[in-house]
Amino acid sequence: MQAPTFAKERELSSQGYRFIAGVDEVGRGALAGPVVAAAVILPLENDFAWLSRVRDSKQLTPRRREQIFELIRQSRIAIGIGMTSHTDIDAIGIVKATRMAMGQAVRELAFSPDCLLIDALSLPGIPLPQWGIVRGDQLSLSIACASIVAKVTRDRYMTELDRSYPGYGLARHKGYGTRQHLASLCHLGACPIHRQSFVPVRRLARNGS
Repeated sequence: MQAPTFAKERELSSQGYRFIAGVDEVGRGALAGPVVAAAVILPLENDFAWLSRVRDSKQLTPRRREQIFELIRQSRIAIGIGMTSHTDIDAIGIVKATRMAMGQAVRELAFSPDCLLIDALSLPGIPLPQWGIVRGDQLSLSIACASIVAKVTRDRYMTELDRSYPGYGLARHKGYGTRQHLASLCHLGACPIHRQSFVPVRRLARNGS
């Protein structure tokens, strides 16, 4: 399991960039609920011991994500969170919706960063120096921490939605297209938070299921 580092952040710091925000999202591939993004600025001068436990959020257990999430909250300089709803995803498409959530996360930071490190994407609407890094959540500690914040935030939100829309197992699969979720869709049909533009949901609607 690859451990992310501050290599890119320290390179940029040596070039004069002081506040470097890592940006990542979760929920792009889900069939229900929002896409959630986070932006995190970490203090590069503090080599916290817990940073050695940080990984891409998908490589961590839910319990470990929650633990590191709290450590990030205590240790960060700034955190911003953005969320784009399922209705906006249907209206503008998932890529634009993802960029919208990321842009909101950056704007929600307590102060403007000097530059951005983004997992894979670029944000043309944000007038800051930025680097889109493929597998950034596995390489950059700032991006990995953003992925954890986004994942925990979205998981908690989907668990709340499970109470409003019982029967789909949202608290378990968080809206992704698992076998259980697809079976629930076939049995119950789509609910108001499903993404109607996504193929499995659209196919069910077309078939009248």
